Amino acid sequence: MACNRDIGRCHERSPTDAANSEPEATDYRYFCWFRDLAVKAGLAVLLMLAISFIAFPVLALFLKSPLQTTLRSLHDPVVIDALCLSLMTSTITTLVVVIMGTPIAYVSARFHYHGKELADSLIDLPIIMPPAVAGIALLMAFGRMGIVGQHLNAMGINIAFTTMAVILAQTFVSSPFYIRQARTSFEDVDLAFENAARTLGASRVYTFFHVILPIAMNGLFSGAIMAFARSLGEFGATIMFAGNFQGRTQTMPLAIYTAMQGDLDVSLCLAIILVAISFMVIALVKILTRRVYKKTAN
Repeated sequence: MACNRDIGRCHERSPTDAANSEPEATDYRYFCWFRDLAVKAGLAVLLMLAISFIAFPVLALFLKSPLQTTLRSLHDPVVIDALCLSLMTSTITTLVVVIMGTPIAYVSARFHYHGKELADSLIDLPIIMPPAVAGIALLMAFGRMGIVGQHLNAMGINIAFTTMAVILAQTFVSSPFYIRQARTSFEDVDLAFENAARTLGASRVYTFFHVILPIAMNGLFSGAIMAFARSLGEFGATIMFAGNFQGRTQTMPLAIYTAMQGDLDVSLCLAIILVAISFMVIALVKILTRRVYKKTAN
């Protein structure tokens, strides 16, 4: 009956009403099309502005430092010392962070204990802590007159303003990047695999190394790469706690800061090296992340 009433109403519409409704529908379709086009155009312009804002300064580094000038600056002792020191300390820092951070991340992902939220907050604190504050905190703890440093100094062990101080500063600021990523990777491992291995008689240690770790490996690699990149670019905590001594504590960011006062070519050369390393880090992380997603989908 309802269908018959609707049909009757359609028949009751006059030809004039039908003719008037068609232009209105056409105008509304044009309005929707124009609105969608305006939104897409606005988003495209916003995206182009954001990309240009990031890409243009990076491109300016390469335009202001021709290839020949960059290659010539590579032989400068400041560049060689800073590059070697940065790669060495960042590699050691990454190894320390991985060895110490992996069990911490696993415990945080799998176990619940009193004060877990406080522990996680303290682990993540260096991410948002200003680097200069981190440097002062390390100096007050491990400096010659620091809480721990004064006792080490009495035993003839000095940490501040040494290469060890560079490693400690890098470890302090970069460890949260690895631990956060590792914790997420362990949380993404299905508990069914772990429970199945334990049911078959495998110990917790065997299950961790032969079941959980291989599944989470790509995520751990991503976290390690991010920690390495963060260590390589560390500036504030290093200059406050380790100083700026060529060949001993002067990493690439510190060398850029120092060379800006006298040799711009050296600064540009080191900046280009850091940009290239940063780009490779992003590419590696994206590749590893894509592999994780593919494994999850399969």
